[in-house]
Amino acid sequence: MEVFVSLFGMLCLMGLAVALSENRKAINLRTVLGALAFQVAFGAFVMYVPVGQAVLDGASNGVMHVIGYANEGLTFLFGDLAKFGVGFIFVINVLFVVVFISALIAVLYYLGIMQLVIGLIGGGLSKLLGSSRAESLSATANIFVGPIEAPSMVRPFVKHMTRSELFAVMTGGLASVAGGTMIGYIQMGVDVKYVLTAAFMTAPAGLLFAKLMWPETETPQNDIKKVMDDVEDKPANVLDAAAGGAAMGMQQVLSVSALLLAFVALIAMVNGMLGGIGGWFGVEDLTMQAILGYLLAPLAWVMGVPWSEATQAASFIGQKMVINEFVAYIDFLKVADQLSEKTQIIISFALCGFANIGSLAMVIGGLAALCPERRHDLSALGMKALIAAALANLMSGTIAGLLFSLAG
Repeated sequence: MEVFVSLFGMLCLMGLAVALSENRKAINLRTVLGALAFQVAFGAFVMYVPVGQAVLDGASNGVMHVIGYANEGLTFLFGDLAKFGVGFIFVINVLFVVVFISALIAVLYYLGIMQLVIGLIGGGLSKLLGSSRAESLSATANIFVGPIEAPSMVRPFVKHMTRSELFAVMTGGLASVAGGTMIGYIQMGVDVKYVLTAAFMTAPAGLLFAKLMWPETETPQNDIKKVMDDVEDKPANVLDAAAGGAAMGMQQVLSVSALLLAFVALIAMVNGMLGGIGGWFGVEDLTMQAILGYLLAPLAWVMGVPWSEATQAASFIGQKMVINEFVAYIDFLKVADQLSEKTQIIISFALCGFANIGSLAMVIGGLAALCPERRHDLSALGMKALIAAALANLMSGTIAGLLFSLAG
């Protein structure tokens, strides 16, 4: 029964995307079915096939070693404050790790290693799904870097992209999770294996829903030779690259810190007001989280969450869409041990992505800076791209739940 519920949930998510499609007749089944098959196959391979599990274990251990190196820098800078044993300080133990990861990625870009990896994966994805090289490379880059940095891989093509390609780039950015932010989730306590698997699954998931909601009706420019080497303001050397990456990471830390401070405080204020209003009518514990939970409970259920936990799970999904994934993860991790293993897996995957209103503004602004003449198109595509990205994240959670049911 659980398997059929998950399959029904996948159909519902795709059905909603088709209902919102700009041109249903133009939907390319090769791209859509290929992306879906790739997502399911990859999830099954790394979660339940021995060889895939070994690969994921190796990657997870590698990530934890990288976090250990980051903690060396934190300990030097903050001393005992950086040690988990004396208490957990979110901005130090979670966010400041982003600075090191951002610097590391910048160095890998300077050395050409990141371009090689992204080119190989993106090229394979393009051949497998029939998507354009530009959108495939951008989707792949989003596995490692943020929605602002990823399009710079195909910067010369942004001006000439079809609307479908531009929509795919926006959707991929919003559905993804940057390397530094990914480490932040892990530092918070989210299972490293779930985060890594979800990060790779978002690349085909983003293309899946992008091509359902905005199918290609034009002719993309596929000659992408030398594009990845066409980067403005190249660092002078490795040290310059590391310094630039660290500075960019620090900007991200400050931005996320400010948003979290504001949003957590605003949520507390709204909940205080709702609690007072609820008290007038005899409704106890009325909060924004509770309202979102009741509204989205059916969605959580079709994703595979048991009905007894659907309201609570839906609350986290709602917070992620309305506020951001950090706030949702914070609340989720407080009660994760009280939820079933299947619900923990589904929510861990579903929350892994930038699909929220605040990130949409960031994506539009970042892409508009790369190509100001496409600002009108970016604004017009924005809300649909946000919906497509949210559906992509929910699909990852649904597939994770399906695979758990099949394995059980």
